[in-house]
Order: sequence, then structure tokens, then C-alpha cells
Amino acid sequence: MVHCGRTIGPEEVEAIQETVSTCSGLSRFELAFTICEHLDWRTASGSLKRDACLKLLEKLEQQGLLKLPRKRTIAPGAGLKKQPKPTRRTEATTAVKGSVAEIGPVRLAGADSKDAADLWNEYVSRYHYLGYTPPIGCFQRYFIESERGLLGCLLFCGAAKSLQERDRFIGWSKDERLRNLGFVINNSRFLVFPWVQVKNLASHTLGKAARRIGDDWHKRWGYRPLLLETFVDPELYAGTCYLAANWQYLGMTTGQGLARRGKSYSTTPKKIFVKPLAGDFRGALCS
Repeated sequence: MVHCGRTIGPEEVEAIQETVSTCSGLSRFELAFTICEHLDWRTASGSLKRDACLKLLEKLEQQGLLKLPRKRTIAPGAGLKKQPKPTRRTEATTAVKGSVAEIGPVRLAGADSKDAADLWNEYVSRYHYLGYTPPIGCFQRYFIESERGLLGCLLFCGAAKSLQERDRFIGWSKDERLRNLGFVINNSRFLVFPWVQVKNLASHTLGKAARRIGDDWHKRWGYRPLLLETFVDPELYAGTCYLAANWQYLGMTTGQGLARRGKSYSTTPKKIFVKPLAGDFRGALCS
């Protein structure tokens, strides 16, 4: 099994099972911290991969390999998704207009520190039509910036578990998909601030992101993604910037998704775009 770039062999599964059994009084979060320490599962910066470990534990439970403690009861309303409170620091600024060349070099800056992540979350909550949702598992946030200041936000995170058009495009089997899904990542948030009106900025940014995400993902999570995916709501956007950045349109989602085993959700159909990051991405994903 490969999870977030790490091969989880039988010995590691056995060690995880033993920890879960021995430390039965711990919460899921505490188990994740303990297991990360035991397995020395860390990012390149040395922090424990707690979120990735939590997803692994849930996956092992779904496969019947262990039994996790029940999620602890929380106060009413505490589990609701809370949007960061808007502050003056994310208020609209002077309009930024012109061309990419006129606003100076466009850069991607990782929003990796707590202060940067909090600011990123606030911007996305305030200006993205989907709002802010905490990413789970492996992810990478970026600010889009130039000499004119901050221009927008990007987020890459885990891919959709099952996607008919994408899975047909890749050509992998169910077992191959389960084994290699971590090598596909989703551009789940792309925001250019409303006061930024710069021609071709969106496609220019997507091009930069595609060239950079492999190195950044490898540095942070220890492996390189092979394929990017994203969804575009056709009622709001055409997805032109993705096509201009050499992403490929695959078709539409069905509007039905799998949240977890036995649980589904309905949503409006979305356009599916993908961009390979390696020449032999199919061979690697279908291995």
C-alpha cells in the first residue's frame, strides 16, 4: 500500500495495529501523533504527518485491519465548519490592472507558516465562492504575488477517490487506483482577488504552479505527483484559463460522489480538467 508517498508494508501495518491495540485509551489524534513518532513519519521540515496518518488509520479501519476508538463527543455546533472571521488585513485594496509584464514578475509563495496559512484561509473564506475548508492529508497552499502585492491563492490537495472520466483517461484498475491515488492531486482552490484584473494572469499562474508543484510536494511530502486534476462549475466559469495553461478537458462529473464507504453525496456536475506532470504518468499510475 502507498499512502501519501510512503509505502506501508506488512511490518508497518502490524506495528500500527499493535499501537492501536496497546494504546486503546488514546484519541484518534493522539494515536496519529504516537504512530508518526514510532514510524518517524515526518515532513521534510521535521514536523509529524498527523493528518496523513489519520487518513491512513481510517483507510486501514475500512479494510478491516484495525478498530479505531469512537470519535469523541464535542459540544453542539463545535464540529461545524467555521469560516475565519474577516479582518482589515484582507479588505480589498487598490485595483491592480494591466498585463502580466506590467505588474512585475509573478511569483508563487508557499503559505507554510501558521501566520501565512491563517491569512490564506481568511482570504479564501472571504472571496472564494466555495469558502474555506480545512485540507486533510497532503496539501500545499500558495499565495500568488508580484511587486504589486498579493494577487490570489492556490491550493493543491488529495484527488477525488473515484472519478469515471479521469479513471478512464488513466486506464487503471481499481486496485491500481487504490494503490496509486496519492500520485494524483487536485487543484481544489484557485482564487484571483476581485480587485485584480490582469490579462492572462490565471493561465500564467497555472503554468508556474504546474512547473513548481512537483518539487514543492516532494520537499514537503516525500514524493512527486504525476497528474493534476481540477473541477470547474460550468454555471460560473468556462475553464478557459486551464485550457490556456495546457490542461486537458475530459468531460463532466456525474454529480454523485463517494464521501466514505456506504455514504454518497449529490452536487452539480462539474467540468473535469487534468494535466500530466510526467511523460509516462500512465505507466506509473497503472503499476
